[in-house]
Amino acid sequence: MGRDGVLKPMDAEQLRENAHKMVDFIADYYKNIETFPVLSQVEPGYLRDLLPHSAPDQPESLQNILDDIQAKILPGVTHWQSPNYFAYFPSNSSVAGFLGEMLSAGINMVGFSWITSPAATELEMIVLDWLAKLLKLPDHFLSTGQGGGVIQGTASEAVLVVLLAARDKVLRITGKDALGKLVVYCSDQTHSALQKACQIAGIHPGNCRVLKTESCNDYSLSPETFEQAISTDVASGLIPLLLCATVGTTSSTAVDPLLELGKITKMKGIWLHVDAAYAGSACVCPEFRHYIDGVEEADSFNMNAHKWFLTNFDCSALWVKDRSALIHSLSTNPEFLKNKASQENLVVDYKDWQIPLGRRFRSLKLWMVLRLYGLENLQSYIRNHIQLAATFESFVTEDPRFEVVAPRKFALVCFRLLPPSHKDEDCSNQLNRDLLDAVNATGKAFVSHTALSGRYVVRFAIGAPLTEESHIIEAWKIFQEVATVLLKSLKMNHTRPLN
Repeated sequence: MGRDGVLKPMDAEQLRENAHKMVDFIADYYKNIETFPVLSQVEPGYLRDLLPHSAPDQPESLQNILDDIQAKILPGVTHWQSPNYFAYFPSNSSVAGFLGEMLSAGINMVGFSWITSPAATELEMIVLDWLAKLLKLPDHFLSTGQGGGVIQGTASEAVLVVLLAARDKVLRITGKDALGKLVVYCSDQTHSALQKACQIAGIHPGNCRVLKTESCNDYSLSPETFEQAISTDVASGLIPLLLCATVGTTSSTAVDPLLELGKITKMKGIWLHVDAAYAGSACVCPEFRHYIDGVEEADSFNMNAHKWFLTNFDCSALWVKDRSALIHSLSTNPEFLKNKASQENLVVDYKDWQIPLGRRFRSLKLWMVLRLYGLENLQSYIRNHIQLAATFESFVTEDPRFEVVAPRKFALVCFRLLPPSHKDEDCSNQLNRDLLDAVNATGKAFVSHTALSGRYVVRFAIGAPLTEESHIIEAWKIFQEVATVLLKSLKMNHTRPLN
């Protein structure tokens, strides 16, 4: 605080003093993170009774606020950075990512155009070129060509902006009245973000083709199914617009065959968007790069550095083959934003590559991650999680009470507990719901679920920075103990005599 005890809007020494306290608080949080239940155990509405009904008239001390965070906020937090967090997909935090986020908050610029902070635009272009080269993406995705990269907030934003670009590119040729004829394709494993993007973009709900996948194809999209759907739509006078292919689906990390699908989209003039939000990070390792073979036929490619690449949320990298498609769809040029560099087309203005005008200096944290860790350490980090997943998968296969439901490609294991009667699907689904609920209720681990071929399946996703083999072993013990109790109860219920 200042001499008068008042915190000024900005003061270098007050910032230094209070930021040290906040860093200590955060460091202690990470040091003690395993003492918290991974999944918050509070009831809905818990916080309203713990906090005042109105904001304070007079300032409070930082220490009082930190005490409230410890006592009232942290119990309502689900701890995504816990080494025992195995739900959904990871959302990585790291020392490097945190430092970059801190610096971005400190500079606090709003880099919607080059002139508002030239370094923000130019660093983003350079860092995304770096990452594209690590992924061995085609040269047309680099900023030195007709395309380039841009950091979006999420993969949901990425698929929306490319859908808008694809839509407007076609409508400029066919006329705006053709909007109701545009068709978007995906598999039944594609992320629901595409459905929302279609709603926003005005794609008719009946023109969203959700193509069925089969377990025999490991839940990947069949090129034959896709081609047949196109033929049917063209015969009906509709216009195929975009295919969203996925590398690492949410349910089971299925991989769509990009090479075969890309040949079809190229021949038919369909925009191919590749959603590698999760598994794209693994493709910096040479042994996993083959999963994106065929990306050279894609019009856009997306991966989330904030999932599995040690870059704090949010940082979703999107590359496009032709930047002009995005700019034509999303550009605005009001008088108050005009400037010489933009008017003379000397620079990139990222406001024209995204939905909002304002944008944060997100490239700083990705730059710091790449520099402070380096490629070899990032590859080792990814490989370690994949090896841990292989270890957990071996635990599942060695226990005859369980089965692995889908092939493991990366660091996600999909499995379920088998009921005494394997043919009773309803019983099996309920048994696995009970398994998941009981494991999560322990507070010692947090897992989520999906449905594959109508079967309720437990997803065990490894990817938290602090997770080690000991956490995998302990989590499996919990599953085994809960399974023993559930199966014993089920057996007792089945053998109980009728009255």
